[in-house]
Amino acid sequence: MADRVVKVNDHGLRIGDDHPRAKLTDREVDHLLELRESDPEFWSYARLAEVFDISKSQAGNICRGKQRNQTAMDFATVHMP
Repeated sequence: MADRVVKVNDHGLRIGDDHPRAKLTDREVDHLLELRESDPEFWSYARLAEVFDISKSQAGNICRGKQRNQTAMDFATVHMP
């Protein structure tokens, strides 16, 4: 089986699209944030949620920096089955 290098935070926990429950890639999160910044009135949390197939609260949490806002502090190797 193959090993994989993943991003981790300062506690050694997987973050971003390397997190096992991540629904969006880091690139999709960047795009979501760019859309919201370009026209917040048009790109409401509800509209972003629909486009990216996530909940409205998840879209809001991403935009407000409550989720998906960590910077990779290191990398770790994990064994992939």
